[in-house]
Amino acid sequence: MAMTLRLDADQDRILTELAAAQGLSKQEAAARAIVETAERHLHQTRVADLAEKAAQRYADLLDRLGQ
Repeated sequence: MAMTLRLDADQDRILTELAAAQGLSKQEAAARAIVETAERHLHQTRVADLAEKAAQRYADLLDRLGQ
């Protein structure tokens, strides 16, 4: 699906630098940045969910260890 990405001057400069550093087109650099950010966010969310479940599951043990 085609999409127009509107960037301000600073964002365009940063994207240009990122693309040059990676040897990519600006389009490919933007696409990769989106995917990497999404993967990182989803991973952090999964880790936080698992940590919460573990804290609930082992709450009694954690309380005893804290004494």
